[in-house]
Amino acid sequence: MHSDWLVGIDLGGTKTEVILIDRESNEHFRKRVATPGGDYRATLETIHSLVLAAESQAGKHGLPVGVGIPGSISGITGTVKNGNSVWLNGQPMQKDLSALLQRPVTLTNDANCLALSEATDGAGKNHNVVFAAILGTGCGAGISVNGRILTGPNGVAGEWGHNPLAWTPQTELNQRPCFCGRYGCNETFLSGTGLSHTHKLLHGQQLPAKTIAENALQGDKKADESMNRYLDHLARGIAAVINVLDPDVVVLGGGMSNAEQIYQELPERLSSYVFGGECGTPVERAVHGDSSGVRGAAWLGGV
Repeated sequence: MHSDWLVGIDLGGTKTEVILIDRESNEHFRKRVATPGGDYRATLETIHSLVLAAESQAGKHGLPVGVGIPGSISGITGTVKNGNSVWLNGQPMQKDLSALLQRPVTLTNDANCLALSEATDGAGKNHNVVFAAILGTGCGAGISVNGRILTGPNGVAGEWGHNPLAWTPQTELNQRPCFCGRYGCNETFLSGTGLSHTHKLLHGQQLPAKTIAENALQGDKKADESMNRYLDHLARGIAAVINVLDPDVVVLGGGMSNAEQIYQELPERLSSYVFGGECGTPVERAVHGDSSGVRGAAWLGGV
């Protein structure tokens, strides 16, 4: 459906947010409420009420709605899978929301929303192929090609977080159990949680990732060693993507994307792992920051 107004929902494990934007990317309404964790039906009703609130602001009903979720939609069953908000898994969420809202509703992974948001009017604007990664408590990614999300027949395109970190000895992989049941996933190295684990393995000290990155900038030698190791891990993880996809730009979101060391040091490190020994791929911070997810969800209904 064509509309001058677009509604986006960002469904998180602890909060659910709605945004109302127009096609010139101007924001007109935003609201955030607590997610009713563990209750699927209450989650649907929360989304319903937020959509109605946004439509009330627009003075129109039946607007296009896109939803970003912490999981993906199975291309085989049409149900949610891989969600760390486990009460969503196995549920026909797209079908149920479409029935509740009485219109087509588009659902996709929250990292896909980041990719679409940044490709539309962010750090990936005017680039054909955008690889966008969330480096937060967990680690995920999405791919936008010519302004459209690439999902694939299995609904897992861009699920970079659950591949093993490239060029890593098995002994190191075995030190990183992942919630998915495997060991050594990118998520266990490249998330903020992964950096904290690296610091603990190196120095026996448990610290938040943000503190480690800040301490490294202040000259703390232990923190600097941990950040140096993290940057090498990140270079390996992103180089593996470049060797397969060769995107025009890599865009980073999530808490770790605020670490200044990434943009100062990562581009040079990539050349060590990208096939051919050279790499001109720019690495950019997400322009819209924490808002990229909900903005990308809105753009789902506009493409």
